[in-house]
Amino acid sequence: MNESTPDATPEAVPGSAPDAVPAPAPGSAPGDGSTVRAVLSDLRAVDGALYAAVAATPTPTLDRTLRRLSHTADHSKISLSVAAVLALFGGRPRTAAVVGVGAVALASASANLLGKRLVRRARPDREAARVTVDRHVPMPTSASFPSGHTASAVAFATAVGVVLPAAAVPLGALASAVGYSRVHTGVHYPGDVAAGAVLGLASAATALAVARATEARR
Repeated sequence: MNESTPDATPEAVPGSAPDAVPAPAPGSAPGDGSTVRAVLSDLRAVDGALYAAVAATPTPTLDRTLRRLSHTADHSKISLSVAAVLALFGGRPRTAAVVGVGAVALASASANLLGKRLVRRARPDREAARVTVDRHVPMPTSASFPSGHTASAVAFATAVGVVLPAAAVPLGALASAVGYSRVHTGVHYPGDVAAGAVLGLASAATALAVARATEARR
């Protein structure tokens, strides 16, 4: 029979019909969490790449300065020292100090008693990343996520900055430097610092809300 015969029935080609629906790939069923796992894997890869990039960038002028800053920020010593100075002036500065210390307490408890115990992320391998010794501070034994230093610094800066706007910019810059110093010294991934900042903002908002509610009841 000639191939051009009008009533010839063409041989079907698998999958070529207009209404053919491809079978779902294994593991791609909706709701199985595979997409979420893939996104988290990509985010961890970006996080690790950023950490490695910071570690590989020579910054001899900054190394010792940021190491000292990171060490000085242990146990929120910088924030508590600023709060002590503010409290000496009384009035609005003292109120800012009290709210700021409350925010630090909330951030520290949330990061260390909740966040780190839930996530349990291992600390970065500073030696494998070849972080220069001039940057080193003692590697904490606690989990890496989130950064408690960042959470406390951001909480204090935000709370005090709301009550005392003149202090917002310098304290915000200081909190940012503290957060970056934790990556620079090799003890945290950037993602840990970002999570700590979010936690700090939430802690400051809570402390401010409590302060306002207490003031309203007086």
